[in-house]
Amino acid sequence: MDSRLKTAALIAAAVIVPDQITKAVIQQKYALWASQTVIPDYFNIVHVLNKGAAFGFLNQPDTSWQIWFFVAVTIAAVAFIYYLLSSADKGDRFFIWGLGLVLGGALGNLTDRLRFGHVVDFLDFYVGSYHWPAFNVADIAISCGAFAVLVSMYSKNIHEKHTSSKHAANRG
Repeated sequence: MDSRLKTAALIAAAVIVPDQITKAVIQQKYALWASQTVIPDYFNIVHVLNKGAAFGFLNQPDTSWQIWFFVAVTIAAVAFIYYLLSSADKGDRFFIWGLGLVLGGALGNLTDRLRFGHVVDFLDFYVGSYHWPAFNVADIAISCGAFAVLVSMYSKNIHEKHTSSKHAANRG
């Protein structure tokens, strides 16, 4: 197996394992819709279900189309990540690690969808009555991974512009 794929697979596994463990603990320890204050006026542990995407996007509990839609989107995303990894520069660790995080998060949430028909969310941050939608370890990995991929692409673009302007200056 190619080193890029191996690295991304290890990072994905490092996301999936704690994601699934934390979700199992929440399901065992907390009744559905239960909430426990951890830091008053800032953070709760909750047990909620999400049929939508990350952070509750398109979460409509009375419909079932989202399950199959997000399963299909995840499968397409995994295929695209595989393509990106196989064509990535082997030295671009930040890009490869970012893709590994996204892959792990996507597969963690896919596991929930296939097992339960929804994703288990449990981290609830808020200020006063303003709550960020509940999320989980997989969502954190997807967000951090996407950020890493964007930073890597931006850095590569800046480096290419700098290199091409140096070459143009040397020719002129």
